[in-house]
Amino acid sequence: MITKYIQRHSVLARITHGVVAISCILLAITGLFVMVTAWNNGVGSEFTIAMRWTHRLLAIPFILIPLLAIIISPKGFVHLFKNNIFGKWDADDRTFAMRFIPYLFAPGKVHMPPQREVKSLQRVADGTLLFAGVFAAISGMILWLNTGLLPGGEWAYHFSQSTLLTAKIVHDISFIVIIVFGLGHIYLGAGIFEPYHGTLNLMFGNGKIKEADAAYHWGYWANNELAIGKNVVEVKDGEKKRGDTASEGWEK
Repeated sequence: MITKYIQRHSVLARITHGVVAISCILLAITGLFVMVTAWNNGVGSEFTIAMRWTHRLLAIPFILIPLLAIIISPKGFVHLFKNNIFGKWDADDRTFAMRFIPYLFAPGKVHMPPQREVKSLQRVADGTLLFAGVFAAISGMILWLNTGLLPGGEWAYHFSQSTLLTAKIVHDISFIVIIVFGLGHIYLGAGIFEPYHGTLNLMFGNGKIKEADAAYHWGYWANNELAIGKNVVEVKDGEKKRGDTASEGWEK
């Protein structure tokens, strides 16, 4: 028996997502030691300083890897903004958004309309995370530059107090937004929510999804990909490898 798979994510997309996701989680953990005063007092100044510098160093791949991905694949970047994040909503997108909360509590009873490449609310969440990440990066660089890029205070550029205050507020708000939306992203993207079981393989596996699962999650996109055939891969059951599926075990 042959099973059809659709290649949903490229190697570049998976590497970029993986680096950003891991660095973001570590940035959140180290950022808490810098942000929460009670934690500062509890662990001592030396540990807090170590966390601050770890936080800054983790920001380097968090910023540079996406920029490198944009340089390598500018068309992918344009597609992300034009077709996904800022894609025009249709009636199915609005229906999906209205039914999403009931769907979380009763996925077997709530029928969701077919979706395009990225679901409507996922576009909102992804856009929010992207812009929060950009604001966090810019404000964080201002705060870092003000104290010097090196531990001894070398390579510093001093900003006005009003600029520093604004940067701190923006950084803290961006941090909170990333935490809130990031937890939701992990809950769904990691497949903790039962209908999404196995979707972790899409970004941390080989990026392929079974035809049936693609039709369930992204009906319009799946039909379009199957019609074009460019990203469709046929695999014999005996040749399947770990990571060749998503949502396995979920019965609609």
